[in-house]
Amino acid sequence: MADEPDVAIIGAGAAGISAARSLAAGGLTCLLLEALPRLGGRASTRETSVMPLDLGCGWLHSGDRNPWTRIAGELGFTVNRDTSAWGEQFRDLGFTPAEHTAARRAFARLSERLATTPPVTDRASDALDPADGWTSYLQVLSGYISGDELERISCRDYTAYDEASTDLNWRVPAGYGALVAASLPAQAAICLSTPVEAIRLDDRRVVVETAAGSVRARAVIVTASTNVLVGSSIRWPSALDPWRHAASRLPLGSNEKLFLEVIGSSPFEDETHLIGDPRDATTGSYYIRPFGRPVIECFLGGAGARAVAEHGSAAAFERATDQLAALFGSDVRRNLRPLLASDWTRTASIGGAYSHALPGQSDARTLLARPLDDRLFFAGEATHTTDFSTAHGAFQSGARAAAEVIAALAAVVT
Repeated sequence: MADEPDVAIIGAGAAGISAARSLAAGGLTCLLLEALPRLGGRASTRETSVMPLDLGCGWLHSGDRNPWTRIAGELGFTVNRDTSAWGEQFRDLGFTPAEHTAARRAFARLSERLATTPPVTDRASDALDPADGWTSYLQVLSGYISGDELERISCRDYTAYDEASTDLNWRVPAGYGALVAASLPAQAAICLSTPVEAIRLDDRRVVVETAAGSVRARAVIVTASTNVLVGSSIRWPSALDPWRHAASRLPLGSNEKLFLEVIGSSPFEDETHLIGDPRDATTGSYYIRPFGRPVIECFLGGAGARAVAEHGSAAAFERATDQLAALFGSDVRRNLRPLLASDWTRTASIGGAYSHALPGQSDARTLLARPLDDRLFFAGEATHTTDFSTAHGAFQSGARAAAEVIAALAAVVT
């Protein structure tokens, strides 16, 4: 272990790797400390017999301005720019055109109220209109978008993301996680399977303690998730209490993915999508045969994802199969085989999906992004004020933190 780098980076996800790229370009040495046995953090591609599958982020959101689009080109990764099937309901199964239209209008009206006439509470659920008749559907979408119910979502935070998004969602066939991992600069040192146990501030250096030894760095960039910042797995200096309080106002939502392999001849068509039951706030969203490959991705948010953590992936696969059988007919059961499932909630070094601000707490993102004493710096999707919850927001935050470190160290006589 390089025990005295210029900068230690806690976490080798999109933010940590981005910071390492900027630091390397600035001529500083850095060491990334990652608790998991792989790079990427919440960007995780798993190779399977069917195709590479992204257990974490899978879409280049706002692809036209997403820095990962540029990096993909530089590294030789193909970017698929085809229009997503999200929002469609294949053959109107379980969701008539009239119902679908009414539900989408209810969502549009809610989004408009959140942006133009938000409730004084800043609580998104207070903008619901029961007369719309689609509250369960709107809670489903909130789970997919934010990982939590509208009662725990800040209107201001939601609108900041919505207004910044370009709604161009592209894909990396080789895997978003594979792209993130491949972007680590050769100059950066990396220690995988090395969870941080404590951080201490001494007179000149920041000491990062791990089971493999201690690292003494001129500066540290923390990219840990907000749930880890709030938790007890790392002993933080008391000076960080205000940052940890800010993190508590930006909890991670719950989102999980299940992948079912499609076997034999089936009614499932390439690049199609549907929601299992728009009247059930725990329902899955099913993306069918992406890139024409025999797989179905079930995406769960909020209450649906929490059920996976509570009851396990076997029960979640069974429920997903039941929903698909209810829509396509019971014969499809023989065409579906559980393939792979995420478990972000119970991944100790992460503890959930992506951050959302609690009502009235959107300013916590700016507070969390502040440096401490020009020695501790913070990055990660939760520190971005508009592109939070995304890998490109994490990337931008890592570049921002690295620029702050470079400026701070240049001003110090070593």
